[in-house]
Amino acid sequence: MRAEILFPHKSVASLASVRNGKWRELVKRIASLPEEHPDSLAFSMLMIKQCGCLDCNPDRYKALMGCSACAKRTLSAYKGTDEGLLRAFQKARAEVEEYLKERSQR
Repeated sequence: MRAEILFPHKSVASLASVRNGKWRELVKRIASLPEEHPDSLAFSMLMIKQCGCLDCNPDRYKALMGCSACAKRTLSAYKGTDEGLLRAFQKARAEVEEYLKERSQR
C-alpha cells in the first residue's frame, strides 16, 4: 500500500460500495470524470476534509492502510445520512467554483 499526500482521484471508484443510493451514483459519476474536472476536485476536497488528510503522515496507522482503505473506513463510520454527504459535496463544489472563478479573473 502506498498512501498519497492528499486523497487521490484513483481511489474514488473504490468508494461506490461503501454506501447506497445517491452516494453510489455520485461516486460512479465522479470516478468516470478526469481528475482535473471541477466535480472531481470537489469530491477530493470532500474526502480530504472527511478523512483528515491534512493531519495524515507516514507514521500514522491511516497512512499505512492506504487512502482507499482509510476513506472506506471513514465513510463506513460516518453517522450522518447520504444527504449530509451530498450537501458537503455541494459545499465543496461551490468552494472549487469560487476558487476557479477568482483564479480566472487574475
